[in-house]
Amino acid sequence: MIQAIPLRHRRLLGSAGLYVAVAAYVVFALFPIFWTFKISVTPTALLYTQGATLWPGRTTVQNYVAVLLTTDFPRFFLNSVLVSGATALVVTVLASAAGYALSRFRFRGKQAVAFLLLLTQTFPLVMVIPPIYRIMGSLHLTNSLSGLVIIYVAFNIPFATFLMQTFCDGVPRDLEDAVLIDGGTRLQALTRVILPLTLPGMMATIGFVFTAAWSELLFALMLIDDPSRMTFAVGLLSFIGKFDVDWGQMMAASMLGLVPACLFFLLLQRYLVEGLSAGAVKG
Repeated sequence: MIQAIPLRHRRLLGSAGLYVAVAAYVVFALFPIFWTFKISVTPTALLYTQGATLWPGRTTVQNYVAVLLTTDFPRFFLNSVLVSGATALVVTVLASAAGYALSRFRFRGKQAVAFLLLLTQTFPLVMVIPPIYRIMGSLHLTNSLSGLVIIYVAFNIPFATFLMQTFCDGVPRDLEDAVLIDGGTRLQALTRVILPLTLPGMMATIGFVFTAAWSELLFALMLIDDPSRMTFAVGLLSFIGKFDVDWGQMMAASMLGLVPACLFFLLLQRYLVEGLSAGAVKG
């Protein structure tokens, strides 16, 4: 007769299984980054002769030096920083105002506005490329970083608005009412109550929008053909030649492109953790 496993042992087995599953997921998620780094430090001569090994027999930083000193990568990188930063700031300001309005006010057509915002997320991007290209061309905004910012702002505002509305909904109305009862204005209630308590949400929105704009390729490839205005995502294609691909430099550029995402995570980590305690009320 099979003896039942004690509860304590079952809990240990369950915890061990959880740790194994988490470790397997982490390895699965980080392995592409590891492989990219491995190729970036592998000499070109070994890429096709050494075979698929976990680590090359010899490493080099020549690919990074070549990317930074002999290519237009610094220009591509700067263009992406400008476009992504401007997009993140504009979207966060507009989405915060729109999310607050949808959360706090009742007005005619509120449901229709929310529905239209949601509807914009259902259209495939390929479907809207021709009209957007015609519109941007007639406004002379092709080959322009400001044109990219306008497009990115338009496509990121709907999701960011719903995100900020959720954070505004989590702030008790009584806190605003207390400011209004004390003689404060709506603007004072917004600056003293809503903004401090939704700061984690605003930081998360900035991080999300910045990352989305940084990695966007379709519109950047469609609207920009001037090499001096190309973004990082489009610039990676310059490492692909007619007859060969410079894998070492492309992977080195890809690793350098991860720097902004890592920095954003480090800078926003405190605010994201604070967002987990959104129900807490500060005195």
